[in-house]
Amino acid sequence: MDKYKIDSHKLNYHVGRLAGWLSGETVYPIYMELSPAGACNHRCVFCGLDFMQYRGRFLETATLKERLAEMGRLGVKAIMYAGEGEPFLHRDMADIILHTKACGIDAALTTNGVLMRPEKSERILGSTEWIKVSCNAGTPEAYAKIHRTDPGDFRKAVDNMAAAVKIRNEKGYSCAIGLQIVLLPENKDTVEELTRIAKDIGLNYIVVKPYSQHPQSNTDCYQDIRYKQYEDLAETLGSYADENFGVVVRLAAMRKWDAGLRPYEKCLALPFWSYIDAEGNVWGCSVYLKDERFLYGNIYQESFEAIWTGDRRTKSLEWFESQFDPSVCRVNCRMDEINRYLWELKNPPHHVNFI
Repeated sequence: MDKYKIDSHKLNYHVGRLAGWLSGETVYPIYMELSPAGACNHRCVFCGLDFMQYRGRFLETATLKERLAEMGRLGVKAIMYAGEGEPFLHRDMADIILHTKACGIDAALTTNGVLMRPEKSERILGSTEWIKVSCNAGTPEAYAKIHRTDPGDFRKAVDNMAAAVKIRNEKGYSCAIGLQIVLLPENKDTVEELTRIAKDIGLNYIVVKPYSQHPQSNTDCYQDIRYKQYEDLAETLGSYADENFGVVVRLAAMRKWDAGLRPYEKCLALPFWSYIDAEGNVWGCSVYLKDERFLYGNIYQESFEAIWTGDRRTKSLEWFESQFDPSVCRVNCRMDEINRYLWELKNPPHHVNFI
């Protein structure tokens, strides 16, 4: 059971923000993704952001804290720390998490887990909604090939996840700790073992997701992968699920990838989210980093409010509305399910009053 709606969306729970948007108001994002570090300690074979070159860029902590306080006042509800690099490479990551929560913003992390040592988990678990560890094989050998790292990192990641679960349980924290794997030909035979490991160490869930080709990525060796042949895997892995451990095989996303179709003609999701890169640039969409048509401003130069209500963002949205063709976009992008929902709201079927 997908109790976290990982293979769906949760925008429908934000009725007030939706109503404001439908009436033409400028609404602030509900959710944001921030990249605290541009550097990464792995070089995963499927990485969609390899074009960002893993440079040693880090968000400046003091400025970020100012902007986080402002974002909280403006109505930002949640921030996921992930992005171009590994968030735990930022030396102040724990302080940033604590400050995010203090600003009234829910905090979450996507990490490879290798640097998520117990002393860091001790500090952040009480202020974090969820942590998702990207672990893309169930054996050290396959892991090393896919993450392009030392096989020993597999055991480090698993041990760190186990330690985090122990800390969370002892302290009574509510943070959900899960694991995700991108299903590839090289790891398909290790997914069941990874599921067993995830359950044995007490994780809340494992997510098995499809690959998604990033339009700007230097990597394209998986662009022709198809997932129909793997659908039986859902039944096999489902046998591990129980009331304490969830198995989410993202079949809907896999089928969308195989079909390559979208039921919407425009992307409508940009008002509800945004992305800040490791240099402080605020983007309308993370798929189009480096494309200045999507660049709204920079948090070192302006307040977030000035950026969000400024002329540059207004002009970007006007261009986007009138000229952008989403057919060139990333299949299964972060906002795909939200776009399906918003398109139906804007283009309702007949007889909607017969509820």
